[in-house]
Amino acid sequence: MEKMDLNPYLMFDGNCREALEFYHTIFGGELNLMTYGDMDGSCPAGMRDHVMHGTLMGGEIEFMAGDAPEGMPLGAGKINLSLSGFDEPSLRSKYEALSENGTIVVPLDRQMWGDFFGAFQDKFGIDWMVNIRTSQ
Repeated sequence: MEKMDLNPYLMFDGNCREALEFYHTIFGGELNLMTYGDMDGSCPAGMRDHVMHGTLMGGEIEFMAGDAPEGMPLGAGKINLSLSGFDEPSLRSKYEALSENGTIVVPLDRQMWGDFFGAFQDKFGIDWMVNIRTSQ
């Protein structure tokens, strides 16, 4: 069976551009944004400059995002984005940058299983978990 990619698709309430530009400063890669106004056909009222589809690809992580059209629910499911690995300086840096002006849920600290773990909600309302592995 051929490998498939599973990429998070984040939905925002009008601040997708700001969020993706913020994530781009942290993770790098190529940022592409297409607004509702860029599309052929009718544009939802008040959505011309909102992001219909955005991608952040080729950096340390890859994901897609967009602004939900008015009247479309953002979803009721609870999802956390999880960063994990052995590169402690890089992961600590990501934790600090992403959690700035957000809400710390679990401070980044050594946990009972031996790894360093922290959780937070960023300033855009996206929930993140960071796990720094200490052993293979």
